[in-house]
Amino acid sequence: MTRLAVVSGGGTGIGRATAGMLAGEGYDVIIVGRRPAVLAEAVTWIGPQATSVTADLSDPDQVGAVVAAVGDRAVDVLVNNAGGYVPGDETTLPGVAAQWQATFDANVMTVVLLTEALLPRMRRPGGRIVLTSSQAAQRGGAGAYAAAKAALHGWMFELATRLGPEGVTTNVIAPGYVSDTEFFGDRMTADGHATRVAATLMKRPGESSDVAEAVRWLAGPGGGYVTGQIINVNGGSVLGR
Repeated sequence: MTRLAVVSGGGTGIGRATAGMLAGEGYDVIIVGRRPAVLAEAVTWIGPQATSVTADLSDPDQVGAVVAAVGDRAVDVLVNNAGGYVPGDETTLPGVAAQWQATFDANVMTVVLLTEALLPRMRRPGGRIVLTSSQAAQRGGAGAYAAAKAALHGWMFELATRLGPEGVTTNVIAPGYVSDTEFFGDRMTADGHATRVAATLMKRPGESSDVAEAVRWLAGPGGGYVTGQIINVNGGSVLGR
């Protein structure tokens, strides 16, 4: 039977590039997101091996739609890519509380709920789980977003310890500045772009395909002995530690 991959946040940017890469490697791919039209466009771009599920993964009641789509198949690769920056009113305490809660829902609960829901269906041995974090988790400077992504690191360590004896690897990929995503939206300026590129050692922005290639390695035969790790894909803007 064809191998199966599930990619959350698979409609655009890193998620779409990763889903396309996995389809090219022969996987059936289920992409998950909140916007049906965006998912439909991504499915067309990825090809016939892709299907989509519309769900807000921070809502436990909606995660079941992904489980239903998987059915009785084993999940070979799970890429948790849903998340992003959530703006808010930081001038009042209620505003701060609302932004932090929304940020954790978008970046932590989406990962935890989908992963826990699919754990019974992960292939054992041989399953691969990847969590998409950010260089912000290691250097700070992004408030609630950095804190939420850092939370994934600690949870990944626990998950890797739990699943390693069952032959399932669990790792974090922490991208740096990737220009071809919706992350910054209309907040990115020419100066902001230039500053971020200058902060790298490679003197270029990252691309979604750079992160997808890291997933290819972790999901492939070469990644079978790599677990419990934070893989930095940032052009040297944050050095390994």
